[in-house]
Amino acid sequence: MNSNTTAVILVGYQNDYFAPNGILRGVVEEPNRVDTVLANSLAFIRAISASPVTIIATPIVLEPDYRALANSVGILDKIKASGAFKFGTSGADNIPELVTFGDRITYVTGKVGFNAFSNTTLDRVLRERGIKDVLVAGMVTSLCIDSTGRAAYERGYSVKILSDCTSARTRAEQEFYCGNIFPLYGAVLDSPQAAEQLLANAA
Repeated sequence: MNSNTTAVILVGYQNDYFAPNGILRGVVEEPNRVDTVLANSLAFIRAISASPVTIIATPIVLEPDYRALANSVGILDKIKASGAFKFGTSGADNIPELVTFGDRITYVTGKVGFNAFSNTTLDRVLRERGIKDVLVAGMVTSLCIDSTGRAAYERGYSVKILSDCTSARTRAEQEFYCGNIFPLYGAVLDSPQAAEQLLANAA
């Protein structure tokens, strides 16, 4: 990977997932997994922050009437029923740890479902910056991470999933996706490996 043509896509780094009182924090059954993912993610961002790597956050924010989820099922229905990611609430806000990085992180808004490319300008932003490789991190592995990774692949990007910066609902689900699903369209590596490769190829 070349740091000049690589982007990190941060999915769902918002209070409703990562804050101690986050509405959806409990969707991950393994104790402390959310905190571990956050610690790994922040360490990775710090490691590459001085490099040319593009870092993009793609929060999901929903209107109070949840019209984008009119026919929701599964976890989307749970989001709607619980009031998660509602516009104007602290739960929908990006976590304060991201905010401390200032304009080093680009925010792409408009996400209302699993796929960070759908209803957003993400693809245009990546192409304007000449991005070829995409690293995906965040929540939830089997939903937003998989949907975003597949969409990136379908648009011609080389996809890498950061295994230690993502979490599924269970350990078994995480292992299954990293071992059997993601390799079908991309690569799986941990954040220290990714940082090492990117810094070795920094301009």
